[in-house]
Amino acid sequence: MLVRGIGGIILVVLGAVWIAQGVGAMSGSAMSGHGQYAALGVVVALIGLFLLVRAWRVRNRDLGGRP
Repeated sequence: MLVRGIGGIILVVLGAVWIAQGVGAMSGSAMSGHGQYAALGVVVALIGLFLLVRAWRVRNRDLGGRP
């Protein structure tokens, strides 16, 4: 549960940075202004969100909440 949550947070943040670089909002990198990195960032952020939701659901189940 903890590993999924931490991994999810890291992937969401990493995806957000890649999106910002890909659309040119964050400069100073070879990734800046290249749309494929923005698309990759969306995929990475979605995987991170999936991990966060899974961690949240497992936590609620373990605490006696609804699955």
